[in-house]
Amino acid sequence: MKRPIVMSLMLGAVLALAGCGAANGLKPLEGNSLPVAPLGATETPTAKQLLTPTTQARPDRSDELLRKSEARRGDDFDLPPPN
Repeated sequence: MKRPIVMSLMLGAVLALAGCGAANGLKPLEGNSLPVAPLGATETPTAKQLLTPTTQARPDRSDELLRKSEARRGDDFDLPPPN
């Protein structure tokens, strides 16, 4: 008896959360404008430019493989514990 109710509540929660990620057609509210241009910028960025993450926010992945084994350099700070 409880199982169908729990399943329907979970399905409703999943469907409600699925609509949260919609970011198409975002515009400022009526009477408001986009933020002013940053200091040194020649023009105000568009909404798409403001929503696009920078490379600092989402760095590129480096898939460079190790081509040859190399011995590690000595670590000057790898000291034994004091007695």
